Amino acid sequence: MIEMPLSPVDVEFVTGLHGDDPVSFVVLMQPRGSKDRLLRAIDDIALGELEQAVQEREEPEGKEALEPAERALAHSVAALRAAGAEARGQVVQRHPLDALRGVVEESHADEVIVLTAPHFVEEFFHRDWASRARHKVGVPVLKLFSHAADEEQPTKRG
Repeated sequence: MIEMPLSPVDVEFVTGLHGDDPVSFVVLMQPRGSKDRLLRAIDDIALGELEQAVQEREEPEGKEALEPAERALAHSVAALRAAGAEARGQVVQRHPLDALRGVVEESHADEVIVLTAPHFVEEFFHRDWASRARHKVGVPVLKLFSHAADEEQPTKRG
């Protein structure tokens, strides 16, 4: 599960987690929404990114967020394939944790990787994707912090 396009460092890291064993990925991405705008702004402020906090209101929402999410997903899947992994993906607009559980069951996944930016408020209250997924999917959940925020990507932050 990702919230922004995978950076080259992210791709190298996740494809190397299991050494030389073949790996396949099903990448889920949820478009951005207004419901978490305040939390994103608080996270930006906590990270000292005041300008980014102000720009949160300019982030696309609803149907406007779908196209950037699809581009970010396509970029990420292509990068995983270019690294030699089998990969497919889907944009999840509603109930992402239910979709994640369905993918885990369908694909008989061994683990879930949640690749995310730091979300201090959500993490403090255990409402972040990884914490919530641990109670939903029935397999180990590995939470990693993305390197995408530090690099130029096709879309801003997801």
